[in-house]
Parts: sequence; C-alpha cells; structure tokens
Amino acid sequence: MAEFGAEGILLAGAGRALLLQLADPAVGRGVDEHSTFVGRPVNRLKGTLTYVYAIVYGTDEQVNEVRRRVNRAHVPVRRDDNETSPGYSAYDPELQLWVVATLYDTAITIIEKIYGPLDDESADAMYQDYARIGTALQLPPGMWPEDRAAFSRYWSGRISTLRAEGGGVRVGRGLLYPKRTALWYRAIMPSARFLTAGLLPDQLRKDFGLPWSDRHECRFDRTVKTLAVIYPKLPQGLRHWFKNYCLSSLDADIRANSQPGKRRGVRA
Repeated sequence: MAEFGAEGILLAGAGRALLLQLADPAVGRGVDEHSTFVGRPVNRLKGTLTYVYAIVYGTDEQVNEVRRRVNRAHVPVRRDDNETSPGYSAYDPELQLWVVATLYDTAITIIEKIYGPLDDESADAMYQDYARIGTALQLPPGMWPEDRAAFSRYWSGRISTLRAEGGGVRVGRGLLYPKRTALWYRAIMPSARFLTAGLLPDQLRKDFGLPWSDRHECRFDRTVKTLAVIYPKLPQGLRHWFKNYCLSSLDADIRANSQPGKRRGVRA
C-alpha cells in the first residue's frame, strides 16, 4: 500500500492547514499570544511535520521524543477568560481534534488531486494514520470520528460556520506576507499564497484577504493538472525526501541529547 503520508507534495497544503487552524477563534488567539510561528515559519513547519512523520513512520524512540517536544511546547499555551475574549488551552481536546482534522483533510485533498480518488482500503489506512497523530498526544481515542463518513459530517459542520477573525487573521497575514524572513522564503511566497488560496473555502479566502477570481481558478486548475501528470513520475526517494530528512534530523537530535552535558535545545 502506498505511503501517501510521506509524499512531499503534501507541503503544498501546509498553508491551507495552518489557516484552517487559525480560523478557529481559540486556536487563533493561542497562536497569536504565544507562538513564534510568524518569526520562524520554516522551523515551526519542520517541527510539525517531524511530529507527523515520527508518529506514522517512526520508531518508538522517535515517537517518544516528538511527544516530549510537543507536550513541552503546549504547557504555556493557555489563558483564562478575560474581559475581551474567552480563554483557551493547547490541551483542550476539541482544539486538538480540529488541528489534526485540518492536517488530515488537507492531506487527503492534496493526495486525491494528484493521484485521483483512493480505493477504500488505502483511504481507510490513511484515515487511521491521522487518528494516531491525534491520539499520540492528549486526544481521547473516542473523540476522533469513527470512520470517514463520520469525519465528513464533523468537517462539514465545522467548515459551514468557520470564520477567521482577530489574532488568527493577524498571524495568518503575517505568514502569508512575511517581512523578516529569509529572502528565499519571501521569494516562494507568491506561489505558496496562490496554492493556499486555491485550496481554501471561499469564505476563508475573504477572511484572510486572499484575492480570487475566475482567472485564478483556471490557473489553479491548470497547475493541479500539471502536477498530477509530473509529480507521480518522480522517483520515490525524491518524493519522500523531506520525510526522510526530518526523521534523520530527529535521530541526530536524539543522539546528541543522549550524550552527557551535550543536550541540545531543540524546540518543537
């Protein structure tokens, strides 16, 4: 069975998943008030994907390490209600469910645009992989929708009422239009914004100020069709390069941390 979760093309959906997460008001407030994502987006993306790859493809040692990192990063992300807005906690299972749901829905959306609809066996296997991503932390197993049909109902209900606002929009715009990042990162952002806009629901495009028109839609469709022809023909080693790189880097960190007096301050 194909390892769809290892496909590098999933990076094309990173912006979509993140903006969907930020559109939840509690997630948006938490990231706005606690995260350094805007200042170091590449490191944060690598940290998130290293967690995903380790849970799905990693060894027990790798799984334990990424769980430790994410748990440590979540500890300070909490606030009680105040006069202006409700509180939040990174340990809230409803928020964790939403974050993992955005990762899964984005992944299956990208994969089926490139490879076409999956057969039931492959689709079910991919769905269960993403269930593990949530339950490896604090998400109770019973909260993850039982099957793909249940997930579709959950997703439709959330998307129909989702509106980005306040801190979530502020962080999202900072990521979409970076000012203090590497030149190469700023150079790729026009293409990243275009792909992100094409993958988002129309309402969220508007919320985050992403322009879209019939001309954009035609260009997006042509881009996806071209990728669907070219990408599957690439060697697997190239398509899975980023997954292998993240897990190799994780192993290097684990080895370095195991040496007395040489613990590295790796941030999730």
